[in-house]
Amino acid sequence: MSRKVTKAIFPVAGLGTRFLPATKSVPKEIMTLVDRPLVQYAIDEARAAGITEFIFVTSRGKSALEDYFDHNLVLEQELKAKGKDDLLEVLENTNMESGAIAYIRQHKALGLGHAVWCARRLIGDEPFAVMLPDDVIAADKPCLQQMVEAYEETGGNMVAAMEVAPEKTSSYGILDAADSSGKVIRARGMVEKPKADEAPSNMAVIGRYILGPSVLYNLNQMKKGSGGEIQLTDAIAEDIGNGVPVFGYRFDGQRFDCGSKAGFLQATVAFALARNDLRDDLSAYLNDIVATGRAAQ
Repeated sequence: MSRKVTKAIFPVAGLGTRFLPATKSVPKEIMTLVDRPLVQYAIDEARAAGITEFIFVTSRGKSALEDYFDHNLVLEQELKAKGKDDLLEVLENTNMESGAIAYIRQHKALGLGHAVWCARRLIGDEPFAVMLPDDVIAADKPCLQQMVEAYEETGGNMVAAMEVAPEKTSSYGILDAADSSGKVIRARGMVEKPKADEAPSNMAVIGRYILGPSVLYNLNQMKKGSGGEIQLTDAIAEDIGNGVPVFGYRFDGQRFDCGSKAGFLQATVAFALARNDLRDDLSAYLNDIVATGRAAQ
């Protein structure tokens, strides 16, 4: 099996209830982080890693997400006529060429594993990436690109990994790490959302995966795990039992959980402060708030 990864699955069928009422009409994935939707950060990262085929697992009410990737000829012509070439270039980076993107419906919310399984016919017998747009990772070299380069050496399955506070293990898939030193960590097992006193480590799986088709075969069994859902973690762990190696990759970069309000706000501040055109004004404002204790009423 080739180790070249050209396909990525983006599970975006969730309702985004933690961001209501905004997500009543706007899919969470196109909520704006500074001036780009969350999903654009994931797309840019995937492109940097060599991904050329993008598979979105969606649900009812996600038409705005699909429209986002279409060409807007009226807007493009307007920008061209006004000589706004810089904005035109920004807009062009959001477009997807015909055939590069596909949409699959997940009709029932049965878990992340089920969402990935829904895309199985478009994956075939190839390795593939899974990217969760909620996890935004700021890094000099994009996280998935780091993983692809490591995967070319290791094969098997690979998941992005980072240490979390022990009391946070119940919110993540957790690696049972054979060796926790170095960037590439061989896993003996994986457990989905264990209690702190039952977790095999505090090495958590983050929303970036490179998986072989054997994981899809495992998902075919439709085994329910934590929360009564079909868990991707369980299907990957089953591969370990079948002799397929699984590696955690300790990536360079800072991860923001943009599936939570606090994480989204933290990412907004961090990404804005990294921008030359926004840094000075925002820094002055934040310093003023800290100094005076003033906040919006």
